[in-house]
Amino acid sequence: MSDAVQIGGTSATPSAPQTAGTSEQRPPVPGLVGLVWGLLLVNTLGTADVPLIIPLPDMVTQGVTMGALACAFGLALLLNPRVRMQPSAYLLLLTLLVVLSVASSMRLESGFGALVRCARLALFVATLWLLSTWWRGDLRFVRYHLRALSAVLLTVLAGLAVSPGSAMAGPSGRLSGVIWPIPATQVAQYSAVASGLAVMLWLTRRTDGRSTALVVVPAVTMLLLSHTRTALLGLVVALAVTSLGLAIRSARTRRALSVAVVLSTVGAVAFGQAIRRWLSRGQDTEQVANLTGRQKVWDLLLAEERTAVEQLFGIGLGDKGFAGLSIDGSWLAVYHEQGWVGIAIVAAMLGVLIVTAVLRPPSPARACAAFLIGYCLVATYTEVGLGDVSPYLLHLAVAASLLVPGGGKNGRSGSDRVRTHHNQASWNAGRPNMPSPSPSLHVNRRPAEGDGES
Repeated sequence: MSDAVQIGGTSATPSAPQTAGTSEQRPPVPGLVGLVWGLLLVNTLGTADVPLIIPLPDMVTQGVTMGALACAFGLALLLNPRVRMQPSAYLLLLTLLVVLSVASSMRLESGFGALVRCARLALFVATLWLLSTWWRGDLRFVRYHLRALSAVLLTVLAGLAVSPGSAMAGPSGRLSGVIWPIPATQVAQYSAVASGLAVMLWLTRRTDGRSTALVVVPAVTMLLLSHTRTALLGLVVALAVTSLGLAIRSARTRRALSVAVVLSTVGAVAFGQAIRRWLSRGQDTEQVANLTGRQKVWDLLLAEERTAVEQLFGIGLGDKGFAGLSIDGSWLAVYHEQGWVGIAIVAAMLGVLIVTAVLRPPSPARACAAFLIGYCLVATYTEVGLGDVSPYLLHLAVAASLLVPGGGKNGRSGSDRVRTHHNQASWNAGRPNMPSPSPSLHVNRRPAEGDGES
């Protein structure tokens, strides 16, 4: 692919021109923003009761995660001292959730720890607000997120290489972290999201096949070793739905879908028994039907007598458990801790993102956002995280950053708009006579083979 930007017949790089009518240029994004994002991900790391290569006391793991959040907020404030923020319906609703959580936790029905959790959630959301000034609708935060996820997964992979027995010593022989005690479910979640984003970037021609394979092959391997059905289902559903939308415009996606269907059919026939054994995870039919005991906890939670105030506002942020058992379901956890009002806010958060993604024109950014939203919708049915600090809120924050509209006073800078026009030209490859954004600016390119309509 060859690209050149010409202004008045003179060749220039995309960063040189000034867009007519743009009175204000956005400042460049500091490189440390990626570090802040990585610290936010560290704050969301869970812990599992597994034998570690180097044993870590609980106080150390808690200190590291909470310290990461404090450092992320402090560094974000140093990078954005004027506290400039990007308008965001997602963050506004998340702020309302913080207010609701504080109000419901003030009654201390969940103990003093509820207020500590509220402070953590408030600091987490405040850091996202500070970072929002650099949300520009491009793939920048996708790459930050992918790098952070890959770094965490590398620790899991290193633990598996150094001490495979300990790494596979999780419940039912599932892969867990043994350098940092990452639960098997979180290993699977990170693997699914990392591989899904890598595939989306490849389908939209934003990365090459070798880079995609370096992420997808080990990530899918770790996903399978974690024996987590929810993450696998979320990955398959989100990829299928997003790819079907891409297939209308992308020949590469149509070919990839055809290959995937053929390989899936052949694999189901050839390895059907092994697939069923992996999916059953040694459980009988009753255990699978009640979602590994989740249904019993859910029935007990719904049968609990509650006052009108508890039904509306919940009992405050807790440990996402009920009757000594984990709830393992975001919607019921939100109902238990933040009530019907909390459910309404979370539903509005997801609804705003879905509607915005549907209304956006086709682009690589929209494809990545759609994948993240779809994955979170599926996976949070049997995992908690939509009502408190969690990787799911970070996934959705990345989606929100991808759906920020451009143009106008709060739009992209001149150089960003040139790059956006180039990206749109690549996305619509196969249509050679694309209109230029202005009479004096032309993007000349040679369409990539196989891209666009065939």
